[in-house]
Amino acid sequence: MRQVMTGNYASAYGAKLSRAEVIAAYPITPQTSIVEKLAELVSTGELKAKFISVESEHSAMAACISASIVGARTYTATSSHGLTLMHEVLMWASGARLPIVITNVSRAMAPPWSVWADHMDSIAQRDTGWLQFFCSSNQEVLDTTIMAYKICESRNVMLPAMVIEDAFILSHTSEPVDMPEQEAVDSFLPSFSPELKVEIGKPMGFGSLVKPDQYMEFRYKAMLAMKAARERILRVEKEFKQVFGREYGGLLENYRCDDAEVVLVAAGSTAATAKDVVDSLREKGQKVGLARLRVFRPFPHEEFRALASKVAGIAVLDRSYTFGVSGAFFTEIKGSIYDCPKRPAMKNYIAGLGGRDITPKILEKIFDDIQLFVKRREETDVEWVDVAGLPRRWH
Repeated sequence: MRQVMTGNYASAYGAKLSRAEVIAAYPITPQTSIVEKLAELVSTGELKAKFISVESEHSAMAACISASIVGARTYTATSSHGLTLMHEVLMWASGARLPIVITNVSRAMAPPWSVWADHMDSIAQRDTGWLQFFCSSNQEVLDTTIMAYKICESRNVMLPAMVIEDAFILSHTSEPVDMPEQEAVDSFLPSFSPELKVEIGKPMGFGSLVKPDQYMEFRYKAMLAMKAARERILRVEKEFKQVFGREYGGLLENYRCDDAEVVLVAAGSTAATAKDVVDSLREKGQKVGLARLRVFRPFPHEEFRALASKVAGIAVLDRSYTFGVSGAFFTEIKGSIYDCPKRPAMKNYIAGLGGRDITPKILEKIFDDIQLFVKRREETDVEWVDVAGLPRRWH
């Protein structure tokens, strides 16, 4: 049944359809309506779950860890400073190999204070061992939440996942969403039954102290699990399409890239706008394409190397920044294709921080700029878009 709903409600219904058994909740703008909706579903009996109101986001993740370690399917949601407050326990969750799913409504970090979209909060957690899915529509938010459980609960993965939706652009914007039948989801997603869990009368050590001659092996196995998640994502999405008729392009969705000379790499809601821009420029005879970065962890290394072999230029749009050389997406993509026999020209565009609009006109100018960059290879390969005091050529 199709319903009109916000991205936040799509997140809540994704958790409900997945039959989350323990939900830990702490409010933060613009995430709050997710846990409010789940509280309503639990109170009316539509969702049979334990709803725990906690005193902080750190405690919310700690509650999910405790519930997951005894074998419950767990869920929480947060945003911005709430996610960064979880940082310590995010690492504990992945190190303990617990398939928790969280929705992060990606929002700028303060100061100065902001409640609008950018990806800084999510990118700051890229090294915590969590799978990261960047969604571009409300339908994808709901579907990815369901798929995330099936991916993460696989015995050769057993890692947590972060489903990321852009603040307000998705979280508070209403779109038609196809709501799957509960019976179909139950058939697709079996109940959570971990091989190892805390049980009365079966003493085991969980998260215990280990010496240096053992510690690295734990990290090595987690790395192998992240690698295994790549194939698991592809397999689960294929199964999802067979049941529900929808797919999202694997880890890296290529849109009109087969004969493209230059492509734009983007993630989240901006990628949906970029598809329209690609179509418009194609009508004008420009051979452009979009590579939508749907999954950042595990990183789509093979997909980017395949893309690099076909195009002359890659424009990478980062909706976050680092204090290194360039944005996080650009750094990892460039590192991934560094030793390719054919390396395309690459340029990084930092844009949309703090919710600043990334309009179709700006995206058109990025496509124009990368095509010029391919020809003249300027010294700078990082550009901040539409910043006061810099040349105003992005309007």
